[in-house]
This record gives sequence, C-alpha cells and structure tokens, in this order.
Amino acid sequence: MNIRSRLISTAAVSLLVLFAVAACGGSETPQGTVVGTVTLGEGDAAEAVTVGGAAAPSTAASAPAAAGDAAAGKAVFSANCGACHTLADAGAAGTVGPDLDQSKPDAALVADRVANGKGAMPPFAGQLSDADIANVAAYVSSVAGG
Repeated sequence: MNIRSRLISTAAVSLLVLFAVAACGGSETPQGTVVGTVTLGEGDAAEAVTVGGAAAPSTAASAPAAAGDAAAGKAVFSANCGACHTLADAGAAGTVGPDLDQSKPDAALVADRVANGKGAMPPFAGQLSDADIANVAAYVSSVAGG
C-alpha cells in the first residue's frame, strides 16, 4: 500500500469516526443540573439533581426555616457566636468571622450559615437544634446594623 492510499484510508476512517460521534447527538437538556426543590417532609427540603436523566435528592443539609424567637436567639448567639463575630447588640467583638453589623445578613442567610457553615465557620446543625438555629437567625437579622 503506497503513502497516498494510506492517507486516503486514514482520512476516510477519521471522517467515519467524526460522523459516528456527531450522530450520537445529545439531548437539549443538560445532564447533572439542578431541576428544582423536592419537599421530603414538613420543614425539610432538599434540592433535586438530575443524574443521568434520573432525579436524585441532594444530601446537603437544609437550613431550618427562620421563624424563630429573637429574644431566645440572643442567648444562643452569646453562647455560641460572639467569640468569632462582631454584633453590637450582643456586646460581641469577635474578629474571626464577619462583622454582622456591617454585613447585615437576612434570616435565611444566617440560618444557612449556622446550619451548614462556610469557609472557616463550622456547621452547627449537629450541635444546635433547629429551633436554636431559627432563633439565632431571627435575632441576628433583627439587630444587625443597629
């Protein structure tokens, strides 16, 4: 077989492979994307994720709803949060975490961060009850910046 025949054969095989790959196509729906929220039980929610065309619940812990008692949340904050965070209402001047008076987080963000942690902040979901998390979220969001 001469060089020209080899080149033609190689080009033909390459084109066949290219067409075979192109013919495989794909769906217009991307795989592995978040498609919504699935309610698992009262107060518990998890994200649903498409995995190979089948929905599977996320294993991430969900933050409790922040409809807590701000007065009770102040005690939770003082016992668990003030060493790291600044919050004038609590007399806390921690410097490890964000200054909550400056960042003014809403209750949902506080509940998520307390439950799941982020960066240097550890999750407290296993140490604090859902009620405690909701209470501290209500407290922080109501006094931050004040």
